[in-house]
Amino acid sequence: MDARAIIAGLRMGREPSQQELAWFANGLADQSVSDAQAGAFAMAVCLRGLSEEGRVALTLAMRDSGDCMRWQCSGPVLDKHSTGGVGDCVSLVLAPALAACGAFVPMISGRGLGHTGGTLDKIEAIPGLRTTLSETDFRRVVDTAGCSIVSASAEIAPADRRLYAIRDVTATVESLDLITASILSKKLAAGLQGLVLDVKVGSGAFMKTAAEANALAQSLVSTANLAGCPTSAVISDMNQPLAPSLGNALEIADVMSVLCEGRGGALAELSVALGGVLLANAALAKDVDAGCAAIAEVLADGRAAERFGRMIAAMGGPVTFTENWRRFLPEATVIREVGAPETGYVQAIDGEALGLAVVALGGGRQIESDVVDPSVGLSDVVRLGDKVQKGQPILRIHAAREDAAQHAERAVLAAFAIGSEPMSPPPLVHERIR
Repeated sequence: MDARAIIAGLRMGREPSQQELAWFANGLADQSVSDAQAGAFAMAVCLRGLSEEGRVALTLAMRDSGDCMRWQCSGPVLDKHSTGGVGDCVSLVLAPALAACGAFVPMISGRGLGHTGGTLDKIEAIPGLRTTLSETDFRRVVDTAGCSIVSASAEIAPADRRLYAIRDVTATVESLDLITASILSKKLAAGLQGLVLDVKVGSGAFMKTAAEANALAQSLVSTANLAGCPTSAVISDMNQPLAPSLGNALEIADVMSVLCEGRGGALAELSVALGGVLLANAALAKDVDAGCAAIAEVLADGRAAERFGRMIAAMGGPVTFTENWRRFLPEATVIREVGAPETGYVQAIDGEALGLAVVALGGGRQIESDVVDPSVGLSDVVRLGDKVQKGQPILRIHAAREDAAQHAERAVLAAFAIGSEPMSPPPLVHERIR
């Protein structure tokens, strides 16, 4: 086996064998494959693509590059994953809601990638909380709260750990095959008995068109099922931010508004829709409608919030976080309202541009070594179809410095299209794929 030969074959259109992919994944894990070779491999896969068999082989090779967990729980071991969007903090709502419904949720999550926020960066805005846990501590938190949201340990899919970071800086994030293998290698290594995938489509998603989103959903569902994990997918809209905010601490505030204050809106709606599918597939509800009702009930009566509080405390965060969450979250030093440039209706929102504005504020990474500022971001973002008057705030910028806020204002204004005609926003859920 030789990395150069595998890369050269891919470049010329020859798909690596199962044995070659296993060798390359192990080389990523043990560092015998260099960063340059990993980047070249990612680019070759991005340009040439893999067959269904190749995707399954790469996924299993990356899963098997490290440890695979086994669980002995009193309920099904379930999880959810999103392909990435802006203002998407569903995982933080859904994990405790599923736990309150009798599932166990060992959620291995990622950091920000490109213009999208990362669940780990968001939850780490809570002071004291640790997402890097030993397997013993990971199991303890799941036993204690029914859910835990952690980073992949060095032993879980180490091949993906390296390739994930390299994709972010080599313009290969959008590869369907690499997305599929990256997501599923970690999820399969977690020992799941059921999975639901939230595949985003629209201006704030990696997949901009319905055809692209459908292709990714089909790839994920077929690959996961062929690898032995019962999986469904929901294609959801990302033509506008899901939550009212973008940015780590700001999105935690939105999560707490759903869990502790009963706020509705798209964040709660999508959490219910995804949870309903997963509960029905795991036989914790008789059908999807009953599953949705169960998720909505635990969000409304406080049981999901109680599970969230248990999880936060068990992971090193404040014991009283759910009761006093506002005083624990960091706040930016500069807050600036951005007024609508004209009167009319919000016709379009470039979610990717908003996400990149948050990254530029310091809420994400432009290079791997960047330190994320949890306090910065955008809040109170208007929705598609909203009528606005000239000068009326369309969002608020939270920045560390005045010059950063000024730069962000120019970027976010360009992300909105306002017209004279009313418009109806697209549906939140486009399609379900079993």
